[in-house]
Amino acid sequence: MTTEIMYAPSFAVAKVTLAPSEGIRAESGAMMGMSPTIEMESKMQGGIGKALGRFLGGESVFQSTFIAKHGPGELLLAPSGPGDIIQTNPGAGLMVTSGCYLAGDLHLGIETQANLRGFFAGEGLFMMRVSGEGNLLLSSFGAIHAFQLQPGQPYVVDTGHLVAFSHGMGFELKRASRSLLGSFTSGEGVVVVLTGPGVVYTQTRTPASFAGFLRPHLPKGG
Repeated sequence: MTTEIMYAPSFAVAKVTLAPSEGIRAESGAMMGMSPTIEMESKMQGGIGKALGRFLGGESVFQSTFIAKHGPGELLLAPSGPGDIIQTNPGAGLMVTSGCYLAGDLHLGIETQANLRGFFAGEGLFMMRVSGEGNLLLSSFGAIHAFQLQPGQPYVVDTGHLVAFSHGMGFELKRASRSLLGSFTSGEGVVVVLTGPGVVYTQTRTPASFAGFLRPHLPKGG
């Protein structure tokens, strides 16, 4: 399997070339086009429990499996919004935030983990842990900016800009400002303090901020 990321970073599309019998699992609705040698099957992966976990984590209940059953072929995958796609190897594990998982090798492990600290801070309750050796495709809103943290090195990230980070990194959710009013007026409600070692993937735009930018320009209901 080989992957080429085209039209990045604004309107990225992943072109996945599959050898005979190779396959990949993608989010429902991600398929843009494919060779007739590839067969697609959409089903609830991992049973009701894991499907419910994906739903709570902001992913599709149903996932699509693409297998090159009739010879080599090409598969085009695109996220629902404008932005970038990055190819990485999760290895020991990546914690992926809501809506950023696009596709991955069939043998990658996917599980949903509760984050109660995030819940009480007003953020999402669940994140996905993806692990194993293989190709993982992550999507973002805007471009993806990745950086490596050294052991003990902290870094503050707005939660809306966080795409994924290495499993096992230290993290602490907190208000951006010491006061509730300061957090509100700054426009930065909740941030996460990540502590290395590990890699962090962030996105340069957020859907919530973009929606706020568009709101004053939308026609008012009569």
